Amino acid sequence: MSATTVKPTTRPEDERLSLGSTFAYGFQHVLTMYGGIIAPPLVIGQAAGLKPDEIGVLIASCLFMGGAATLLQTLGIKFFGSQLPLVQGVSFAGVATMGAIVSQGGGLPAVFGSVIVASIIGLVIAPLFSQILRFFPPVVTGTVITTIGLTLMPVAANWVMGGNAKADNYGSMANVGLAGLTFVIVLILSKVGSATVSRLSILLAMVIGTVIAVFTGQANFSNVGNGPIFAFPTPFAFGLPTFNVAAIISMFIVILVTLTETSADIIAVGEIVGTKVDRKRVADGLRADMISSAVSPVFGSFTQSAFAQNVGLVAITGIKSRFVVSAGGVILIVLGLLPVMGRVVGAVPMPVLGGAGIVLFGTVAASGIRTLSTVDYKGNMNLIIVASSLGFGLLPVVKPDIYHAFPDWFVTIFHSGISSAALMAILLNLLFNYFKTGNSKNSSVFVAGTDRVLTPQDLRGLREGDRFENGKLIDCDGKEVKVESGGAH
Repeated sequence: MSATTVKPTTRPEDERLSLGSTFAYGFQHVLTMYGGIIAPPLVIGQAAGLKPDEIGVLIASCLFMGGAATLLQTLGIKFFGSQLPLVQGVSFAGVATMGAIVSQGGGLPAVFGSVIVASIIGLVIAPLFSQILRFFPPVVTGTVITTIGLTLMPVAANWVMGGNAKADNYGSMANVGLAGLTFVIVLILSKVGSATVSRLSILLAMVIGTVIAVFTGQANFSNVGNGPIFAFPTPFAFGLPTFNVAAIISMFIVILVTLTETSADIIAVGEIVGTKVDRKRVADGLRADMISSAVSPVFGSFTQSAFAQNVGLVAITGIKSRFVVSAGGVILIVLGLLPVMGRVVGAVPMPVLGGAGIVLFGTVAASGIRTLSTVDYKGNMNLIIVASSLGFGLLPVVKPDIYHAFPDWFVTIFHSGISSAALMAILLNLLFNYFKTGNSKNSSVFVAGTDRVLTPQDLRGLREGDRFENGKLIDCDGKEVKVESGGAH
């Protein structure tokens, strides 16, 4: 009697590439999010009045903790980590709140204390957030993914113009031209026959764009040699944390936003990868987010969150392996330990990043549109859910100061287009698809006219057995029936 061998089921994200390819694609992830991960410590460090070398330490700390959090998220241990290709880094959601805490006299110690306590609370409630998975059908996830891509386009536009609005050459033809050239290089490399070159198109375009920038005088590597070569993040380098109730409450609101955005990112990358994402997996991912955020202040970093821009990289390259992102995490840790390497990566001109970002962020939006194309819009209110949620989510994108007169807690939640669209899509999906009391069939102008209707006059000329095949009307004997255009009778 022969034994039957059952082939184990493998997940797309568990694919293993060669060591060289793994780190090449991992480095591409680092380049994609590098500008985003160093921006928060730059803003917060300047608000706290830190010296340039101190800001450098803050940046190194954020790189180090971002890499450690990425390893936890991608490799995972029991109860921690979604084991999906998600890059972790300092969340943009808390920048405004942390800046306010600093400016109100608390300084960085109050920021660190509020992050620790709020993240621990977030860790406790993380499993509750995993229970909302059933409230994320395609009409919700597609809307959120599309919004993620659209809300990231201003980031790409800022990079295209140079990244620094106070610089004299901000928005110059040279900057925009370099970004445009990088964009074209991405398309050309994507077009070539080699699958390897096509998948590495973003990384290669950045390298080529940087080389071009060197010859045109738009790249400056003169500061690479300034500063220490090796530096390990010192625990509590900016002082022991202090705990202020108001600061903790405001930071907890940030944590709620972070949990919402990370839930959406986990589900989004799960759909792009084509793998199963259940409540347990979402909970494990959120717990990894929160424990990383709670530990980060010890080493001089802030709240950690999944980076939405790297979701686009997964989609455009087709590289679904979580180990590729793990390699990116290792590179981030090395950059955090070797500031000189971080300065090399930091010398990549912003317009080069912007040119690549157009394709990356656009791909995220396109992935969302693809998901929305699977939604059934017939005889329901799904179209108004999508329309309202997208519009609401884009309000703070097209007009960032729209909520400037609202309370801080409201601004903290709704200044993010992603969280705005996610919350609106969830609420409207509940209102129209779960609590159906009061719904009337085809009661909305968004639904009326979507069904196909034929009049008796249309049917009068048809006979039993008539059918349409390949755009032609065939009678019961298999002969084609001529269809004449309408005219006077």
